[in-house]
Amino acid sequence: MATAELPTMAAILPTIQSPRDLRDLSPDELESLAAEMRRALCDVATSRTAHFASNLGVVELCLALHRVFDFSRDRLIWDTGHQIYPHKLITGRFAQFGTIRTRGGLMGYPNPEESPYDLFMTGHAGCSVSTALGLASGDGLCGETDRHSVAVIGDGALPSGIVFEALNNAGFLKKRLLVILNDNRMSICPRVGALAEYLDIVRTNSWYRGIKHQAGEIIKGVPVVGEQMERMITGVKDSIKNSLHGGALFEALGVRYFGPVEGHSLPNLIRYLELVKDEEGPILLHVLTEKGHGFKPAEADPVFFHTPAPFECDDEDGIVTVKKSSARAYTDVAAAAIGAAMRRDPRVTAITAAMCQGNKLEKVRAEFPERFFDVGICESHAVAFAAGQAKAGCRPIVDIYSTFLQRSYDQIFQEVSLQNLPVVFMLDRAGLTGPDGPTHHGSYDLGYLRLFPNMVVLAPGDEHDLVTMVQWAIEQAGPVAIRYPKTGVETHALPRTPLALGRSETLAEGGDGLLIVCGTLLGAALEAAAVLRGEGLDITVINARFVKPLDEQLKDRIEAAPWTVTVEENALPTGFGSSVLELVSDAGIQHGPILRLGLPDRFVEHGERAELLADLGLDAAGIAAACRRLAGRGTATSVPHAAAHD
Repeated sequence: MATAELPTMAAILPTIQSPRDLRDLSPDELESLAAEMRRALCDVATSRTAHFASNLGVVELCLALHRVFDFSRDRLIWDTGHQIYPHKLITGRFAQFGTIRTRGGLMGYPNPEESPYDLFMTGHAGCSVSTALGLASGDGLCGETDRHSVAVIGDGALPSGIVFEALNNAGFLKKRLLVILNDNRMSICPRVGALAEYLDIVRTNSWYRGIKHQAGEIIKGVPVVGEQMERMITGVKDSIKNSLHGGALFEALGVRYFGPVEGHSLPNLIRYLELVKDEEGPILLHVLTEKGHGFKPAEADPVFFHTPAPFECDDEDGIVTVKKSSARAYTDVAAAAIGAAMRRDPRVTAITAAMCQGNKLEKVRAEFPERFFDVGICESHAVAFAAGQAKAGCRPIVDIYSTFLQRSYDQIFQEVSLQNLPVVFMLDRAGLTGPDGPTHHGSYDLGYLRLFPNMVVLAPGDEHDLVTMVQWAIEQAGPVAIRYPKTGVETHALPRTPLALGRSETLAEGGDGLLIVCGTLLGAALEAAAVLRGEGLDITVINARFVKPLDEQLKDRIEAAPWTVTVEENALPTGFGSSVLELVSDAGIQHGPILRLGLPDRFVEHGERAELLADLGLDAAGIAAACRRLAGRGTATSVPHAAAHD
């Protein structure tokens, strides 16, 4: 619906202090509440980037769940957690809802510190069934046998390997577990894979949905004569399910299947939830929803409205103005470099895990459909699949967010590094991702990648570096990882050194101290050096480029410098600064103080990236303050999280 069809003022929503308040509402009042919740979602989306279409699609499902169950005692896990907004609106957080995804405000994902109704901070897809089953098992062991455990999982997350591991275990344990399959035919982009095709058959086969009930009634009327007849009837039931493509896949795992069910009819949802609520054993309820439901522009383009830029609406036509920045991001540069590499070399392939839009690979997919592979939310498979392609002679590029690549850690080790295969890893969203918060910050990739033999790890200082590194990586005989942040690109107009394995470049010379920078905080370091130069302090600034292998010549620069500061947008334990300390320790050289600046050994909350960097002393002002302190030019009160001297 266009904005004019949404209520202009909330009448019921402000009165909902907890889900218990839903039980006193009439069916008409519940429908009005759903419309008010959509208005609240629109109000947020017009002011800032937020997850939008997915939340519009689960309003009725959220209300029905909280109407039927008591999640002050029962268990509820939302997977993936970015569809948590309606849940937050009716669990006592409406008054704070305008702060969502802002520094110090509500998180855009479940957060147990905000509410007892949020059990896990679910930012990655696929784990809900496992955790909900674990809750059911743990409650039983603790004597809490009257609790219900519910997992809500999308069809895009369903192909994740861990989901089938959990369903397999659930069918064996036979604990009371309700899995809600929220089927909207989407991940961020349209879903892919054979399982998606299977769900499409179930979703669209209205004949099946009608006849399965009739067949069941007919079979019930057949008199049972002995054990043989009972087995025959059971076999007929199974044959009908199998032949009509119903829930046979899930029933084969020991999970009873119900559905498909219309997901935007509150009476229908409530009726089905009450039907399955007290059934024993694991159950999957297949709910059909529409991503973006209730807001016509989002219904028409759910991909764009997954996390749209702030927009303005017209009462008649919907979207009028999208407040979209024209600035290019490192993601844009990486996607263009991947496309260029595929044009130059027919061996190059591109692999993503349901993040074609997030990785800006739509043009690559359109130009090279036969060499573009979206494997769904299956990161482990993506990496092992790439290893197979590399072994066959291809040059695969695996383009996955830093935080999501963690899910394929064992495959990076066993299938790629151990085999020394030429797979290129593009780690988007490395460092702080801003409003998405701790589930999405790419804080750990330098630590978990530099441990592996054969792995080369690079961190571009600017756009020039990133473009050069992609082409360089394709030409290598072993695995290469390149990490870059979610921010606008910079290019430094300075004389540059050609890229060579394990070599850094010096961008500013000075004898009063040394700054070694890993990654795109290079711009902040150069700005800090310029400020200090105006104060009479001349600093050498080095763009490290390589995290592994580290430039061996750095030890000579460190030995000659009065003091050294390393800078990285990565967790300090096992990060770039740690590799520098290892270098000088192994060399046994004498050196001045070394201070590491980076992300602290704690989970960094959500907020705008610039705000977070300033808080952590990683902006130009913080870097300059750290240098002044080492140079004896005053205290650096704005560097609260820098590591101690070596």
